[in-house]
Parts: sequence; structure tokens; C-alpha cells
Amino acid sequence: MVRAVASATVNRYAASTSPSTAHGWEFRRLTAPSRLFGANGLRTGPDGRIYVAQVTGSQISALDVTTGALDTVSATGGAIVAPDDVAFDDRGNLYATEVMDGRVSVRETTGITRVVRDDIPSANGITFDRGRLFVGECREGGRLLEFDLAGGPPRVILDDVPSPNAMEVGPDGLLYFPVMGANEIWRIHPDGGDVQVVATGLGVPDSVKFGADGCIVSTQVATGQVLRVDPRTGTHTVLAQLSPGLDNCTIVGSGADARLYVSNFTGEITEVGPDGATRTTLPGALNWPLDLTVGADGRLYVADGTYLYRVDDGSLTTVGMLFSPGYPGFIRGVAAGPAGEFVVATSGGQIARYRPTSGESDFLATGFDQLYGIAPALGGFAFVEQGAGRVLLVDESGTVSVIAAGLDTAVGVTTSSDGGVLVAESGAGRVVRVTPSGTETVVDGLERPQGVAVADSTLFITDAGDKSVVAVDLVTGMRCSIATGLAIGPPPGVVPKPLRGMPPFSGPQGPFAGITVGPDGTIYLSCDGDGSVAALRRVERS
Repeated sequence: MVRAVASATVNRYAASTSPSTAHGWEFRRLTAPSRLFGANGLRTGPDGRIYVAQVTGSQISALDVTTGALDTVSATGGAIVAPDDVAFDDRGNLYATEVMDGRVSVRETTGITRVVRDDIPSANGITFDRGRLFVGECREGGRLLEFDLAGGPPRVILDDVPSPNAMEVGPDGLLYFPVMGANEIWRIHPDGGDVQVVATGLGVPDSVKFGADGCIVSTQVATGQVLRVDPRTGTHTVLAQLSPGLDNCTIVGSGADARLYVSNFTGEITEVGPDGATRTTLPGALNWPLDLTVGADGRLYVADGTYLYRVDDGSLTTVGMLFSPGYPGFIRGVAAGPAGEFVVATSGGQIARYRPTSGESDFLATGFDQLYGIAPALGGFAFVEQGAGRVLLVDESGTVSVIAAGLDTAVGVTTSSDGGVLVAESGAGRVVRVTPSGTETVVDGLERPQGVAVADSTLFITDAGDKSVVAVDLVTGMRCSIATGLAIGPPPGVVPKPLRGMPPFSGPQGPFAGITVGPDGTIYLSCDGDGSVAALRRVERS
């Protein structure tokens, strides 16, 4: 017997969901679903809509700021992978930089998508001006390029730039671009020549656009400020103070009707008025989410890659983010340590003790290939190295040992009440127990298990293939699905392309529908499909 749960509001998950629970259980969302997979590059299209690039979702959406309608232009699993910025040519064709694959692609007005070039590492900023296409590489030693639209090799305008980002040609005909590594805004003639520093001492600028008054509008990723910069003098004033994680901006309309919109990694899009007043156009939310843990304070924490959040009564409180002091990097696996401390696994291959209140991280071990789950075990922490098919153990001194090998796409790890280490082997559709001689199967016949957690003698598993949470009695082996129809993993029929990462910001990125159990027996799970966190609780039988 199952009980239907009310459907969520419109969100990014491209399939209708109707979560149901087994008798004796109830399902409740703790955070609202996301409408986007974060929000990165913004560009106002010829139709007046804002086109939003979403790196982690491999999606481009078009937002009508008047009606609030949000349409998918290029969907997850489609031809464009990890788009970071977009631009339009004079004929209305959409060009996108694919930062993780080092590509630039064009989606023509006919709907056909083709790769323009695939040899542009960390392709990011892009703009068109009077029939000329300019692209920047957001990496240390990056280049500014002009593409040959006839198919020839690109022309290097400037090289050895410390992480240039979203650029624009100004009213004076010069190419303006933020330089994140220098914390400055530079300009250069599109034909080349000497570079000039326009503004310095900023808040890590990552985009520039121009207002009708000829001044630069620039987002600051580290401080969350939107700056107005005079290109003649370099003087800058704060137009608006928003949350850190700003990525890009665009202007809709012209003259007195012009409106400025700003994106955030969280997927939030904010309208900023001329007087600095702000209005939320799209709310921010979770990007993935990934692993979960209950802290020493009894509160729920969720790893969301560039953010670590605390869940507070339906809202998300930022504990740390990529540009916070001491943030260890893109967090995928998380386990609670002593009060105020977490042990985390990053996509950069690091195991770290992270203390957000003091802004410090100590790295216990580094140099691993695609880390996923982590859990207290055997006097230290067991963690999954998916790229090498291993489970390892790190102790307090940083000594690392291999405790299991030969695993097929391992994801989550947990410990049983007797101290045994259990691992979700997603590629093999099973959960295994680590033994001195290797591994033994605990439960098989699953589709794509990811998160695992144990309470007393019951093992709970998120199955991204079956869109369910499975409970297994570790004593009897009996199992049942306690929740089904969940927005876990991609929608049916969608096969996302691999996300290869953005060094130095992150290594390869991948899904992880985490699960954990609170002290009162509440089960918390990451619904990474729609970007929400949910809870499963036992209820009195009627």
C-alpha cells in the first residue's frame, strides 16, 4: 500500500513526479526544488528573453522576465555540454562556450547544433561585436581569441592572462574583460596591441557589461557586489550588495526601460535597479545536491559542490562557499566531525578537515581520482575513490591504506552497527561489505545505488536508477522500497554527458544522491534531479 505525496511546483526536472511512500512512512521536502541547475552566463537574446547557461546541468534556458516563463533551449543530455557563457550573432544564432570540454558550439536558428572548435581549454567568456566573435579561456595563462568564422584557426589577441572571464566590447570599440587572477578589469583593442588596466582592487570580477551611460557593470564573485565602473578613470562604486557567488549580468531593454539582471551560482537571478534596489526574479536553490551529514549540533548539512549549507526550517544557510576563506574546494562527500568541523572529500581529489567558523582546512590526504562518499570507520575515515575503483582508509595522522579494490563505479560509503564498511557499487547494482579478503555482496539487483546509510540494523539506499529509497534488514536480508517516484538522478530517457571538471576550481563532477539518518531516525536524502532535500519519517500506523 502506498500513499501519494503532492507534486512539487514547476522545477527543472523534465518529468512529472509523484513521490509515494510505503505504509508507515511519510515524505516531506525540506527545501524547495530548483528551477535551474545554477545560473552562470547570461545574455539578452534577440527576442528580449534572458538566456541562462548552466554548467552543471548542461542546459541553456530562456527566461521571460515579464511573465516569468522559463523555457529549455538546450537540454541536459543534448549536444551542448557544460555551457558557461552564451552570445548571439547578427542572424540570431546562439554560440556557447563549453568550459569542461574546451569547446565552442553554435545552435543555429534552425535548431541544429554543431561544434565550432574543440581545442579551447576552459573556454568561458564569449561575445559578438559587429560580426566578430571573441572567446576567452578562464584559466591561468589563458588566451583571448578571435575566431575565424570561415573555419580557420583562431587569432590570439592576448595570451598568458590569469583567468579572464565574461567580456564585452565597449562604446569606444575596445574589448573589456575581467581578470579574476589579478582582481582587475583590463581592456585591449580587438586587433591587438598593449593591454590597459581599467580598474583594480575589486572583489574578484567575473563579468563586464556596459550600461546606457557608457559605464561598466561588473559582478564580483567573492564579495557579491555589483559594481559600476567608470572606464575612463577606473573609479568604482557599489551598485548593489548581493550574496557571494555572482557569475554574470545582462541588460534587458534600452534607455529608460533598461533593466539589469545578475546571476548567481545558486541559480538566483536578481534584478538590480538604478538606485541599487533589488528584486528576486528567480530564487536561488541547490545545484545538485550531493552528500548529507548530521552535524554534532544535530542539524542537517548538505554538500552542494561550490557550497556547504545548513538546512534550517526549509531555508538554506551558507556555511562556506568556493570563495570563502579556507574552503577546501568542490565538496562532494561530507561527514560530521567534532563540533564545528567536517571531514570532506573534494572533486579535486583531496580529503580535508574543514572548520568553516575559523575559515581553515587541513588536508589529510591528496592526489586521488574522483572522490565520492566518506564516513567514519575503523578509527579513521573510509572514503571512495571512484576513478580507481577503490575504498581507502585515512587515519588521524594522514596515513592512507586501501581496504577494497576492483569496484565498479562506487559512490556512497557507510558503516554498519558492528563497524563493518558498506559501499554502494553503482555500476554493479549492488551494495557490498568490505572484508579482509575483498568484498562480499550485501544486497544486489539494484539499478544504480548511490547513497547508503545505516540505522540500527537497517540499511537505507538511494537508487538513482529506480528513483527510490530501499530499506534492507541486515539481519534477515528482507528489503522493500519505502519511497518511490523520487526526483533522483536524471529524468527517464535522459543520459547526461560526462562533466570533466574545471581545474583549478573542480575536478570531474558527477551525481551523488546522498542519504543520512538523524538521531531521531529521520532519513534525509538528496533529490539531485530537482535540486531539493527531503525527509522520510515513520508515522503511526492507522
